[in-house]
Amino acid sequence: MIRFKLAEQIEKKQFKESRRITIQEVAEASGVNRMTLSKILNHRGYSTGTDIVDRLCTYFDCAVSDLLEHVADRG
Repeated sequence: MIRFKLAEQIEKKQFKESRRITIQEVAEASGVNRMTLSKILNHRGYSTGTDIVDRLCTYFDCAVSDLLEHVADRG
């Protein structure tokens, strides 16, 4: 399963900028729909396209590996 590390990236940006960052702000600045961001944050195993990953990496100025990680299914 691919796990998004979106919450971690938001926390890092908040710490770096010493201010609160909302999902709405991320949506407006990155061009990613707020509902999509909400699903990424709240639905385990949510799948999205590479265009969304690209926009988020650009917004957070991070590598793909900073935003996504592979977690082995234990099943």
